[in-house]
Amino acid sequence: MNKITQLFKIKYPIIQGGMIWNSGYKLASAVSNAGGLGLIGAGSMYPDVLREHIQKCKTVTDKPFGVNVPMLYPNIEEIIQIIIEEGVKIVFTSAGNPKTWTSYLKEKGITVVHVVSSSKFALKAQEAGVDAVVAEGFEAGGHNGREETTTLTLIPMVKEQISIPLIAAGGIATGRGMLAAMVLGADGVQIGSRFAASFESSAHDNFKNTIINTKEGDTQLTLKELAPVRLIKNKFYNDLQELYAKCPSPEELKILLGRARAKRGMFEGDLEEGELEIGQIAGLIHEIKSVENIVAEIISEFEFVKQELQRPIF
Repeated sequence: MNKITQLFKIKYPIIQGGMIWNSGYKLASAVSNAGGLGLIGAGSMYPDVLREHIQKCKTVTDKPFGVNVPMLYPNIEEIIQIIIEEGVKIVFTSAGNPKTWTSYLKEKGITVVHVVSSSKFALKAQEAGVDAVVAEGFEAGGHNGREETTTLTLIPMVKEQISIPLIAAGGIATGRGMLAAMVLGADGVQIGSRFAASFESSAHDNFKNTIINTKEGDTQLTLKELAPVRLIKNKFYNDLQELYAKCPSPEELKILLGRARAKRGMFEGDLEEGELEIGQIAGLIHEIKSVENIVAEIISEFEFVKQELQRPIF
């Protein structure tokens, strides 16, 4: 056992990212049943939908699972109360100040983890009293840090600054990637893109098939004036680039972005006009598989490479 497996009472130090439009109860429960920690992604759920997913998750797994809560969520108070009422014991917070809810959640007996993109914010999260942090490099899909620090440099920098458990995220989808992150100082890993391309992901099949056909260079960090987000290049992305050529104002970018682009792309399968959020590691994902197989392959490769590294390298 290590710090992360002890903290969450799980078999493997693997956490499934709480990705919007991908992370329903089927994915979260499958990851938990496979020995990791599944997270329901509250960011794409109305409060009553979240309650339904939590309740269903409890019926299909007796293993620990959690909820990821973006703190900019408009119904945050209601979301927090549902989590408490339903007896969820693990909450991952993101996109906001960890001081806002950490103390309250911990008073209710909830383990709190906060997602950060820099050493500065990792320290702030530690000072706020969180039990662990997820340090996410800018290789990651979806919304991202403005610092554009890669996982390779971010993890040892954060490790140098904090004393609480550290979870690495961004560009991790294999056992080799997991081992590399832990060599750099992480106690566990959070994996998103690899689980997005699973049978149990709630994403549309069109999006899943796009993930496994994504190559190196097919994603780009954009919309930095609003909230940096890594997208697969499609018609919507190209429309953004045409607008950027005219030096648009943030308001003009908001007008083009509109509403529900992420739902349209990832959940409804509109590959032209939707936001298709995925990490750079998609270039290493070639097949849609079950969560059970994904976790087994990650752990098998992790153990194999760990053994291989015990022999002289040079």
